[in-house]
Amino acid sequence: MAKVLIHATVSLDGFMADESGAVDWMNGFAVDPEDETVVGGVVGSIGAVVGGANKTQTIEDGGVPYGGIVGVPVFLMTHSAHEPVVKDGITYNFVVDDVVEAVNAAKRAAGEKWVSVLGGTVSRQCLEKRLVDEIVLDVVPILLGSGISLFTGLSEHITLERVETSAFASEVHLRYRVLA
Repeated sequence: MAKVLIHATVSLDGFMADESGAVDWMNGFAVDPEDETVVGGVVGSIGAVVGGANKTQTIEDGGVPYGGIVGVPVFLMTHSAHEPVVKDGITYNFVVDDVVEAVNAAKRAAGEKWVSVLGGTVSRQCLEKRLVDEIVLDVVPILLGSGISLFTGLSEHITLERVETSAFASEVHLRYRVLA
């Protein structure tokens, strides 16, 4: 069955977006081919995505996970039912208020590939429900000082084991196994 991972690019101070939700600060840093290999290896292993957004933000406003390059099924957490939407070859499924069902559906869709969990709220819910196998972070050299945190708000401590660390041009790539 699929491995479930939280995959995010974060600032050195742990923010995944600025206060307005923008992520344009992630761009413009020096990148080495080895950085691209590390990130490409993760992205190439993804078979489905679980995220916390809505139809308007994700599909209509172009906030497509991974910019649409992975082309895999997306399972979006919502508060109201909606029929699946297919756009640009990607099927967006909507799961109402049940992160366990969203992850299980994504695992079925991913097969032997990985399920990538995106977004702070959904990531924290998945961690607290023990649904996450690994956390993969690509850290860029910027301090935002404030913004949307990936992990702030966890209701308990989560113990991790470092699996892999690498650094090349400007990014640091961290990979952890979730223990408890």
